[in-house]
Amino acid sequence: MKDKTIDYVLRTTWLAVNKMYNEEAAKFESTMATGFTLLSIDPEKGTPSTALGPKMGMEATSLSRILKTMETRGLIERKPNPEDGRGVLIHLTEFGRKKRAYSKEKVITFNDAIRANISEEKLNHFYEVAELINEMISNKKIYNQDK
Repeated sequence: MKDKTIDYVLRTTWLAVNKMYNEEAAKFESTMATGFTLLSIDPEKGTPSTALGPKMGMEATSLSRILKTMETRGLIERKPNPEDGRGVLIHLTEFGRKKRAYSKEKVITFNDAIRANISEEKLNHFYEVAELINEMISNKKIYNQDK
């Protein structure tokens, strides 16, 4: 494990998690991206469509495709934002709420399984390292754009 790069470990781990979630979602004719989107939408108030992309760390074009598919499948509906006439709120349908609950259950199951097998101390170190990596990337401390 020592000779593997940090980005290799991050990438292969994320690909394994992604594959696992997609395999679970496929059992219910869904995808991980749809589940993640369902979990990112406020089930009570809805979520402004413009806030969803940044909340999920996703490009607008990718999100638009997912939302269009979700709307076609009856998971979401778009409604005018009463606080901003130009904006649109994404709301879950009853079917979307059911799929959201399923997605939430799968995420909790994954988290519980990891927590049952990794000590609190090791998990805290993992979170610290991930936070530091994200901070370094956000603050351009790895590849300085000025050079």
